[in-house]
Amino acid sequence: MKKILFVTAFGFISVFAQSQANILPAPPNKGLICIKNATIHIGNGKVIEGGDIIIENDKIKDVGKNLSVPAGAEIINANGQHVYPGLILPVSNMGLVEISSVRATTDVREIGDMNPNVRSIIAYNTDSKIINTVRSNGILLANVVPQGSFLAGSSSVVQLDAWNWEDAVVKADGGMHLYMPSLLPRPSGFGRFGNMPGGPNAQAQQSDPVKEGLEKIENLKSFFREAKAYFANPSRNETNLKFESVKNLFNKKQKLYVHANTVKQMLVALDLKKEFGFDLVIVGGSESWQIADLLRQNQVAVILQQPHSLPTTTDDDVDQPYKTAAMLQKAGVLFAISDDDSQTRGKNLPFNAGTAATYGLTREEALSAITLNAAKILGIDDRTGSIEAGKDANIIISTGDILDMSTSQVVHAFIGGRKINLDDKHKQLSERYEQKYQLKPKKGF
Repeated sequence: MKKILFVTAFGFISVFAQSQANILPAPPNKGLICIKNATIHIGNGKVIEGGDIIIENDKIKDVGKNLSVPAGAEIINANGQHVYPGLILPVSNMGLVEISSVRATTDVREIGDMNPNVRSIIAYNTDSKIINTVRSNGILLANVVPQGSFLAGSSSVVQLDAWNWEDAVVKADGGMHLYMPSLLPRPSGFGRFGNMPGGPNAQAQQSDPVKEGLEKIENLKSFFREAKAYFANPSRNETNLKFESVKNLFNKKQKLYVHANTVKQMLVALDLKKEFGFDLVIVGGSESWQIADLLRQNQVAVILQQPHSLPTTTDDDVDQPYKTAAMLQKAGVLFAISDDDSQTRGKNLPFNAGTAATYGLTREEALSAITLNAAKILGIDDRTGSIEAGKDANIIISTGDILDMSTSQVVHAFIGGRKINLDDKHKQLSERYEQKYQLKPKKGF
């Protein structure tokens, strides 16, 4: 039995290691590239018809119309095509989870409630086969987030074409992640009989999730107060690793990302901001439309984690998740859109934005929600998120509308000026069986 298990495991690891071995990180760009005659979507709401982009090494040198082509530049004629900033996935477990049902391929959480010292970046796997599939849809950067039951640790932004995590990192430890307790009473059985005295759930019914959640929050506040006092004492003789891990929350070099959906949870998060002055971002925010004005007044950004979902409560409109982005836009709240579906693994990010564009946002506003807005929230808008001179050359070229599943087809992608390989395991399997069964590839879908 041991021999059989060993052979099976070895076979799985061998296949896992060999797949996509031909897809390697691109070498640095050492010259000039000129994209001509494209419809350029800047990312800030502006569009240039028949525009040009000049890339020099890893930066965007110039953007405009009728630009002179520098001598020796590689020319890409994008006539009839659309150019966009590289899309940004603001919340992801990419590189931390490969196959969720295979324990050996997951490294996304630690045991315990208080783990501010956890750093997701050092567990990030640049050889993940998920990475290449999302690049094919134009996603070039992602915020890699640890999971947990409460204070889970810090996230980092990575670019998706690297040999190792040191090469991948764009902004290390930019956010601390707090998973807010539900603060809602839940029935602890199926039907009323499960909760009867002496019934199968009688023991579980004794717990009060609201009380337990509030106790955890009070413990967190005590932790932050002690950390604040710790930093106020320069003559301390001992180092507390957990306190040191939240130092950048107090000096505003790091943001507090609170995973919360209900109004009650978000109000508790606002209370943390009020007491400690943290830069606050709400992740999830399915009920954020109800307190949009309050969020704007307190300068709290929102990451809508999964717009393709059911409403939070039965009283909400069935299409409320689709409308929330437009309601935040109207209220003046800075927001981004993500894709948290465990099946698509982030790949549907542009199409989530496309749905929001049919429920109140303009197409350019929807594009900003997955480019420049996401960059602003993640604190990397000084170098990416829009196609502007001086920024990193993170650019995608599509034959159609990137927000439209039926026409979007990314034909070129650049990360830091490097033209990346857009092959992936999905495409390889498609080509394999097209050849085997002599099938003709379909256009569009």
